[in-house]
Amino acid sequence: EVFPAVAPRYDLMNDLMSLGIHRYWKRFAIETCGIRPGQQILDLAGGTGDMTQLICRKLNGTGQVILSDINPSMLSIGRDRMIDAGLHGCVETTLCNAETLPFEDNRFDCICCAFGLRNVTDKQQALESCLRCLKPGGRLVILEFSQFKLDSLQPLYDLYSFVALPLMGKWVADDEDSYRYLAESIRRHPNQETLTEMMSQAGFEKCGWFNLSGGIAAVHRGYKI
Repeated sequence: EVFPAVAPRYDLMNDLMSLGIHRYWKRFAIETCGIRPGQQILDLAGGTGDMTQLICRKLNGTGQVILSDINPSMLSIGRDRMIDAGLHGCVETTLCNAETLPFEDNRFDCICCAFGLRNVTDKQQALESCLRCLKPGGRLVILEFSQFKLDSLQPLYDLYSFVALPLMGKWVADDEDSYRYLAESIRRHPNQETLTEMMSQAGFEKCGWFNLSGGIAAVHRGYKI
């Protein structure tokens, strides 16, 4: 119920909430994917498609990226954006649940998921579903909010998360409750160490993470061997 409400102003709010820093985080995550022309890529929980556009540039007109999301409103906006950008030739859109991906085994060279995993109910099942769909040698890259590591600034970060974000949602998107949910979902999401352990338990190898902006976000990576 949250995402149909925020979909029309989702990208604007991302820019305002992060002061545009989310774009740097996403570019870093794409570089971590190691995408090469001709590959098959899944943008999981890709929403409005900003990661998909970055992936298309890496594919350079060859290969394919599937933009997937469980929410029809977000996916519709993402599909329209791909058409407007002239990228619909290499992009397919699929409505699907991350816990039960509707793709054959060993399909993708890389699966990336930016700011979507924390909204998945059964994260462990979703990680196992990703592993099944990756080719041997493929990688999973997850960009997600994580545990802030600068203790001296934690009170300020909490004030921003639980007071400023809902107010911003109220003023800009006319939806205070959805952005209060955002802050709460970040706190409930597994921290860096826990998510890395979950990836290992799902069967991924060489798992690790990179902190971004003091741990406000982190990029996790694991391989299917």
